[in-house]
Amino acid sequence: MLKNFVNKRDLPVFLGFIAIVLLAPIIMAPLGAGYPDLLQKFAIFGIFAIGFNILFGLTGYLSFGHAAFLGVGSYTAVWTFKLLTVNVVPAIFLSTLMGGLFALLIGVISLRRSGIYFSILTLAFAQMAYNLAYSVLTPITNGETGLQLTLNDSRVIDNMFREVSKTSLPSTDFFGLSMSGFSGFYFCAVVLIICFYISLRIFRSPFGVMLKAVKSNQERMSYTGLNTRPYTLAAFVISGMFAGLAGGLMAVTDPLAGAERMQWTVGGEVVLMTILGGAGTLIGPVLGAVTIKYFENIFSSLNDSILNSFFSFMPEPMQHVFTAVAGLFVGEGWHLTLGALFVVIVVFLPGGLMEGIGRIGKLFRRGGDDGDKKEPAAKFATPAE
Repeated sequence: MLKNFVNKRDLPVFLGFIAIVLLAPIIMAPLGAGYPDLLQKFAIFGIFAIGFNILFGLTGYLSFGHAAFLGVGSYTAVWTFKLLTVNVVPAIFLSTLMGGLFALLIGVISLRRSGIYFSILTLAFAQMAYNLAYSVLTPITNGETGLQLTLNDSRVIDNMFREVSKTSLPSTDFFGLSMSGFSGFYFCAVVLIICFYISLRIFRSPFGVMLKAVKSNQERMSYTGLNTRPYTLAAFVISGMFAGLAGGLMAVTDPLAGAERMQWTVGGEVVLMTILGGAGTLIGPVLGAVTIKYFENIFSSLNDSILNSFFSFMPEPMQHVFTAVAGLFVGEGWHLTLGALFVVIVVFLPGGLMEGIGRIGKLFRRGGDDGDKKEPAAKFATPAE
């Protein structure tokens, strides 16, 4: 049965991924990242990056517009909470569906071009979606204030089957289980594991092989008479569904949707996550998402007072100098740290963090092999007494 679920080669990777995700609160606690809000971000942006990797990592099509699908998913989820129920199941389903439909609409037009022209088209659509959400569609999106729950929401299903409070705002739940704190994280974690499994099956499927062939040489495939458009469009829609799901989970853990989730910077961020972790790998995008969100939340929280206490062992003049220099890379300047890290990764590890992990693994294996080879030689080289 396990062979039908996951093949023998991928089973250790899949089980290891499950273990790391479920034990994340314990693993990340020594790094100061074991609290629920940040762990939820790790899981949600991991899903976002996994979906983007299905498009970029497999087909080579670089989209800068995936933030649009993230925003559509968030708005859909919040409207579901307002109109139907605060149970997260309908919101998750509808946000994934709307992300896919919106991706289909954009993909049909954008995939008429490839390369940089495709990237520019997706960026243009994302900016159009952002401006529509920010100003034109304010009756639906509530503009710059953002869409959020109110006491006057209809919540038809909730009013039919449960007692609704008229004095306090409701909180999202999964059949009574609150989506805040660690319960919210573990809900996102289970969804992340499911998404990773879907990605794994896509990578190992004939469909995934076709997508890799598109990335390898799409022009040569076209010469054989094979129409690659349905494959790239399918990858684009699946990727959009993952992004819509991630946007819906954002609303699940924090019932608020704003136009800022559709900005081009968010679309660029998922590109950085995927490249930083390792485009085209299974675990790389999740690793990249965790790395960037860790830097964003941990390094951005450091300030001059913390740096002063850290360098307090130095003489006072040196303390001020080191604090001033380090202050450029933390707090509001944490993007400099991220930029420097990205430059180092791209220059020395073009395959991302996963390439670095692979190199370290080869060094250990090579050291073990050398030891095994040298030991017999040393025995024979020792002169008999």
